[in-house]
Formats: sequence, structure tokens, C-alpha cells
Amino acid sequence: MQPVSFSKVIITDNFWAPRIKTVSNVTIPVCVEQTEVKTPRIRNFEKVARKQGEKHEGIYYDDSDVYKALEAIAYSLKNHPDDKLEAKADEWIDKIAAAQQPDGYLNTYYTLRKFEGKWTDMEKHEDYNAGHLIEAAVAYYNTTGKRKLLDVAIRVADNIDSTFRLQNRHWVSGHEEIELALVKLYHATGQSKYLNLADWYLQQRGHGYGKGMIWDRKDMGVKYAQDDVPVKDQKQIEGHAVRAMYLYTGAADVGAAKSDAGYMTAMNNVWEDVVYRNMYITGGIGSSGSNEGFSVDYDLPNADAYCETCASVGMVLWNERMNLLTGNAKYIDVLERSLYNGALDGLSLSGDRFFYGNPLASSGNNSRSEWFGTACCPSNIARLVESLGNYIYASADNAVWVNLFIGSNTNIKLKQGNVKISQQTNYPWDGKIEIMVSPDTKSKFPLYVRIPGWAVNKPVPGNTYKYIDADNSEFTIKLNGKPVKYELNNGYAVVNNYWTSNDKITVDLPMPVRKIQAIDSVKANQGKVALQRGPLVYCVEQSAEINNPTDIVVSKNSVFTSAYRKDVLGGIVELKTNMRDNSVLTAIPYYSWANRGKSNMQVWLPLSK
Repeated sequence: MQPVSFSKVIITDNFWAPRIKTVSNVTIPVCVEQTEVKTPRIRNFEKVARKQGEKHEGIYYDDSDVYKALEAIAYSLKNHPDDKLEAKADEWIDKIAAAQQPDGYLNTYYTLRKFEGKWTDMEKHEDYNAGHLIEAAVAYYNTTGKRKLLDVAIRVADNIDSTFRLQNRHWVSGHEEIELALVKLYHATGQSKYLNLADWYLQQRGHGYGKGMIWDRKDMGVKYAQDDVPVKDQKQIEGHAVRAMYLYTGAADVGAAKSDAGYMTAMNNVWEDVVYRNMYITGGIGSSGSNEGFSVDYDLPNADAYCETCASVGMVLWNERMNLLTGNAKYIDVLERSLYNGALDGLSLSGDRFFYGNPLASSGNNSRSEWFGTACCPSNIARLVESLGNYIYASADNAVWVNLFIGSNTNIKLKQGNVKISQQTNYPWDGKIEIMVSPDTKSKFPLYVRIPGWAVNKPVPGNTYKYIDADNSEFTIKLNGKPVKYELNNGYAVVNNYWTSNDKITVDLPMPVRKIQAIDSVKANQGKVALQRGPLVYCVEQSAEINNPTDIVVSKNSVFTSAYRKDVLGGIVELKTNMRDNSVLTAIPYYSWANRGKSNMQVWLPLSK
């Protein structure tokens, strides 16, 4: 399977198209202003080019935020062409190129320190910065056809390759990212040395080469790195959540490109450990603030949940790769959960406020911020939303997969000819999806339509979460208005048909309000339930009717109604139920909380006995 590139997908969706527009019109300009005016990130590149002995400002990994912003801009230029924004990107690229050293090295922190300590501290993010540069360069080249930043990235990668791999010098990246970026560079250039360098990075882990580095200290009570055992031998998730996601995305990429079953087996084992025992109902990961990551199985506190926005972005990246490797829809189920809940919560409805961490409960002390000292999340959520088209469709020589239900259209080239695919839907508010299939000429091929686990009484893969209320509603699939024969295969309904122009598949996924309970091993949620409708997890936020959500008690027999309110929080489906005291309990989608200021909030609600 190969993903259909966002550049070939036009999103017309009523839910996502306005959000993409907001990111283009609001979020990216905020990132540009913060990067160029309010913080010294661009200024550091200018200092390097001037060669006047000026001091570095900011944090040693700040270069990466410039590159992530550029990547978001690259996607935005495809979605919403903007000559002024493209000129600004070109201006930044000129400054980045001017800061590159004759041997290809590029890092403003060390260059302004006259290279003192260069490539001596694995934690100092030199290759992490390089990875984000490579990702930005590939994205900008794919959108604009301009090679300047790509050529800079190639020289950076060549410098790393000659510094390490050819000399057989050991190095364990403190913050993974370079691995997945090098695979992108391999695909963009066709140069196998970049794939081999990515593999080399993976093979460095788990042999003791990183011992003694600050990020490998165990005195903080929890692990931080993913370096205890070689990657192919890893079975359990540990350490920093974002770093882990980038590592495993890179491992899946290398495993796919090299057809290496060792990486594939390891990724499946680690994935089960994450999803079965260490994932929040929102698709967020990373319960511990001390290491910004994982602690022990089933340790999933709510108010203290770290759940970094970047980690949820990483879950989207990793689960897409796992789906492409295996053809199993369960990975898209998790991707969707992280996308609509854990990741989307990190971006305000206005597009100019952000969450770094995403707790599942609040006593009114959480608010969205304009920016952060460590500013990885704003540009990360921006690049995810702008590149959303990457995750909707996939294809092979003679098959098409519909993974996400997002109003859109695309043209997919199959072995036997082109086929136009379009979707119309009001998802996630409504479960009706219409898929138009129009091949250039009549042809037979299988169409794989994902049937979400939440629609077949399995909210999340594994046994940690389950529905406690019975629902016998069944999904339906029709072709041109009539029932059609299909087979269920790895979470997909497979319709193998002779397709002609404007054939219409109609999928109807029931969206009752469901109550979810966690197993007793999740101590934080014992005796509590969470609410879900379709792919969305709901929460109760302080309001005029509800002073303190922690006082709410839900009955197992509580009946919730749902209704679309276009005047509330940008347009949402609200859930309501009558309480014993005749008050009305209102729940809103988790992603939308804290958009009206600080307030108390609960995802998990006490269940009456």
C-alpha cells in the first residue's frame, strides 16, 4: 500500500476545510511572527551568515521550529497558494542556506559557539534539527519544485553520513527524528545511502553507546530514552513519548523500504504495548510529566496527564505507517482517535492558542497559550492539519483504500487506469458517507472501506476500554442505492466490483452515544465512564448549569440525546441528559474545551452504583 499524497487530494469537508483555512490564515502567520519577530530563531541564522562573533540566543534546538514552520508553509502553499507567504519562505531559505558551512554542517547553536562541542553531546539535538530540515526541504520541493532547501538538506545529510557511518563511529540520537526524515530523503532522491544511514541510526540503539548521557539517567525514577535493547528486540514502550513515536515511525519506514521483518515484528509488539496498556481514551500518550512520556502500564492519571500534542501527532504518523505495512484498519482506528481528540485538542478554534499538554481533567488551572519557550507543538499541529490529505486514501496496483471519512476528491492511478474518488459526508457529526467511484474505463478492482472499531462495539483495540451499554445498531453499505455484497477483511468492508463512472457507495455508520469503562487496572478511572459518539470523545465543562463537573454522577441507564448546535464552539454536536435533580448535563467534544477560558473539566465521570 502507498498513501495518496496530500498534494493529490482536495479537501472539501465542512469539518476540516475550515480548520485548514484557519491554520493557513491564522496559525501559520502566528508561527512566522513568533519565529521571525518575537523570538530569535531566524536571527540566529542571520548571525551565522554575518560571521561577526555574535552569541546564540534561545535554546539549542530552536532551529527545528524554523524548519517545522517551513514544512507547514509548504503544505499550506498547496492548499491555499499565497505569493507573499511563498516569498517569506524563500527569504527564510536564503538565510538558512547562507548559514550552512562549507562541509554541509548546519546548526546555529554550535556554529555561533565556534563549533565548541560539536557532535560531542548526543542530547543536543543536532540530528533532530537536521531531520526537521530534511522534512521541510522535501515538502517544499514537492510543493514548489524549488530545490534550494532540498540541496541544503542533501548536503546536511551527506555531512552526517561522512561524519558517522563511513567511519563506523557510534552515535545514539538523543531525540529521534532523523531516521524518518532520511527515509523521506531516500524516496525524494532515490539515493539508497540515505536509507542505509537511517538504518544505521536504528542499529546504534541498545548497545550501550549512549550510556552516561544526561537523557539516559535513571535517577528521575522513570526511563527517558529508547535505548535499553536494540530496536528489533524492543517489546515495551518506554521513555519520552514524542521521541518514541518518531523512532518507531522511522523504524516502520525502514522496515517497509528494506522489507525487514525484524523491524515489523518489533513495531507490532511495541504498538500493542502502547495501545493495549498505555493509551488514553483520547488517543493521547505519555502520562508522566517528569520524562514527558511513559511510566508503568495502566498508569493513566487524568488531571496530571501529560499527553503532549506532539506525541499525538506522532501517533498519527506511526499508525499511518503501520497501516501501510499491514493493511490492517485497527491502526487507522487509533490514528483517527488521536487525530480528532488528542491532537486536535492542542489547537484552539481560533487558531492562535495552543495546548502543550492535554489533560483529561482540570480544576480550572489550564488555559491555552500564545506560544511556548519550547515551541514544538504549534508548528507541529499546523503541519499535521495542513497535510491531512496524506491520511485519507491509500492505493496499490489494483486496489483503493478509504481510511478516513473526510469530504474530498482525488485521482488515483491504478495499474489498469485512473480512477476518480470523491467523498461527501458530514462526518464526524453524521455517520453517512457517500463515496463516488469513477474509473476512466469500466474496470474491476476492490474498494476497501474502513469500518471503525467504534461502530462494531470495540471502542479501542485491546481490552483496556469497553462499552458498558448495549447497542445493536448495524452499519449498512449500499451500491447505487441497493445492498451490495462485501467481505470484512482486517477491519475493511471490501467491495469487489466492476466499476463504472459515478458509481456510488453509501456507508451508514450508526452514531449512538456510548458509555465507555476502563478495566480496573486503570485505577484513575475505577467507577467512572467516558462518553463517546462516533470518533469523538466528550467531556463535561464548567458552565452556568454545571458549577463543578467533579460533582456529576452518571447513571448506567442515563439516556443521552445529541443535537447539532452551529452557534456553539464553532459548530458541534452537544450531548444532553437529564439528571436526578432535574438539571441537564451537557457534554461537548473534548477537542473543544477551554476555548471559552479557564474552567473545570472532566472526561471521566463517576458512575452511580
